[in-house]
Amino acid sequence: MPPTLLLIRHAQALHNVASDWSLHDPPLSEFGREQCKELQESLKNSAIGNEVELIVSSAMRRTMETTVLGLQWLIEKGIEVLPDAGWQENCDKPCDTGSPISVMESEFPQFDWSIVDPLYPDKTTSLDTNPYAFTEKAILARGQTCLKALYSRPEKVIAVVSHSGFLRTGICNRNFFNADWRVFGFDEGAMKESRERALGLDGKGMFVLKEWKETEEKGGGMGRSLKGIFGVVETDFTKTDHPPEAMPQEEPSIP
Repeated sequence: MPPTLLLIRHAQALHNVASDWSLHDPPLSEFGREQCKELQESLKNSAIGNEVELIVSSAMRRTMETTVLGLQWLIEKGIEVLPDAGWQENCDKPCDTGSPISVMESEFPQFDWSIVDPLYPDKTTSLDTNPYAFTEKAILARGQTCLKALYSRPEKVIAVVSHSGFLRTGICNRNFFNADWRVFGFDEGAMKESRERALGLDGKGMFVLKEWKETEEKGGGMGRSLKGIFGVVETDFTKTDHPPEAMPQEEPSIP
């Protein structure tokens, strides 16, 4: 059986605070670090959090910091962490462009950076073939590549730490508040229909996720994310001064 996916958005980073998209690969803010503590408590108190057998994290600084701080108890239990360029954010502005692998390796030496695509963090050269280009075609294809890579893995539950823009447009069409999480299974029925219609990559159909009722109805595992389906919109892939991931987001009331 394919794994269940525990999808997590990174905690608040400095560019979220200042609405400053010129900050290169920004770290978490102090409030973001506090959010990581809340994330860890939320997941430790959930059944699914304690069933995680693998962690995959975007190779960017804010996601790696969220992984280290928010999933600390899993890492201490020996759960492997795989940095992955595929789960990085969409935009090619500085805030959504990663740091060189050598820099990240020096900051997070406990992880194996040799597995990260050596093309990372380039998003701007050879746009027709670059899998990380800020284009609709590349981002939708990247989402399918990421899901395909996880579909046949042996783990029963995989946690993925990524970004709101990529999660929404390339993976699951859901809203994620900072440090909130949602749970998905692969939708075999929808995938079968897709194969029968010969849609998706290589005419073989698309990988499709279906959210668990518990997080869908609650608005994320912590109840802080907007409810509903949020698909791709025209401005998602337009190069504006405000990339989708970094757009200021009204914080819902927290009970």
